[in-house]
Amino acid sequence: QVQLVESGGGLVQPGGSLRLSCASSGITFRIFDMEWYRQAAGKQRELVAGISTHSTTNYADSVKGRFTISRDNTKNTVHLQMNSLKPEDTAVYYCSAQYVTGTPRYWGQGTEVTVSS
Repeated sequence: QVQLVESGGGLVQPGGSLRLSCASSGITFRIFDMEWYRQAAGKQRELVAGISTHSTTNYADSVKGRFTISRDNTKNTVHLQMNSLKPEDTAVYYCSAQYVTGTPRYWGQGTEVTVSS
């Protein structure tokens, strides 16, 4: 049974930082591409950042230079370091895993991030 469990969300002031983590089980983590998505209220889910099995990263333009995705294959975990947070970063953040395009994508339950003063 595949499980992706996010943690690290919460309330933070504008300009602050948070570090999200996603712990996986039930998959061979090192061969899965990992991604973080987010969904704000009333909006579609959007890709925030991704990291390949070779640790190649990609970011949405809105978070470039502020967010950093990383993976630890020894702990089957992916992280999202979020700095200089803005109110528009407020959303539920989801971890996702996919082996290759066209195969099932797995999702976590999400962790809520609120950026507000």
